[in-house]
Amino acid sequence: MVLPFVIWLLVFAYFPLVGWVIAFQDYLPQNGFFGSEWVGMKHFIDLFNEPLFYRALKNTLGMGSLGLIFGTLSSISFALILNEIRFTRFKKLTQTISYLPHFVSWVVVANIVIQSLAPSGIINTILVNLNILEQPINFMAQPNYFWGIVTISDVWKETGWGAIIYLAAMTSIDQEMYEAARVDGANRWQQMWNITLPSIRPIIIVLLIMSIGNLINIGFEKQLLLGNNIVADEALVIEKYALDYGIGMFRYSFGTAIGIFKSVVSITLIFIFNSIAKRTGEGQLM
Repeated sequence: MVLPFVIWLLVFAYFPLVGWVIAFQDYLPQNGFFGSEWVGMKHFIDLFNEPLFYRALKNTLGMGSLGLIFGTLSSISFALILNEIRFTRFKKLTQTISYLPHFVSWVVVANIVIQSLAPSGIINTILVNLNILEQPINFMAQPNYFWGIVTISDVWKETGWGAIIYLAAMTSIDQEMYEAARVDGANRWQQMWNITLPSIRPIIIVLLIMSIGNLINIGFEKQLLLGNNIVADEALVIEKYALDYGIGMFRYSFGTAIGIFKSVVSITLIFIFNSIAKRTGEGQLM
């Protein structure tokens, strides 16, 4: 039963690692692996001497950290709120509705966000009518707002989907603990804080470690679709940098070097935070 998955993993996850060799060559497709000149660490040296790389790294880690913090907090909070709802039909309806944004394309989500934040959009209309703003502003043309816009958009899209595992973990909590707490006079808030959260703490830690491993792998779709020339400096992330300045300029070896850097950082982060979790006695991956 495991064999198909193992084959898929080998074909799509491990065999492509052979291509990492081109990061150490001046690779040209017409020359192939064996005909391209070997240059050692040249492309990595070029990468670390490139100022744009550090800008992309800062933006990636910044937006990745914001997404990790607020995404995790929103998913846990939403799961706790749903767990407290006693009307089963309303709870199921709310769960179903909350999952839907996850299946909506980022093309659609970006268009909704851009239209909502336009000077004539609903957000400006509400803020002006409430006298919070004197006149409409173009949020999408404000570089200082870009990270926040990306984070809020991502949280709105993924909160419902991210809460699924936490909700599943909550269903396994022994209900007798809640009954004992109610007998002792604990209210709903105290039950949630002293029973629900400690019970799902190992799941939270494991998911947090997995998310930290992907801190630098945030993709580029959100930044590409929500960005524009005015906020380009804040929208540049590692994967977009690799696309534009690697593959886009036919610098295949340079783009591969960026990919290796990302993989090394991800693995390092996973081992560091897994080690911290192991030392503190919390949930761990290994």
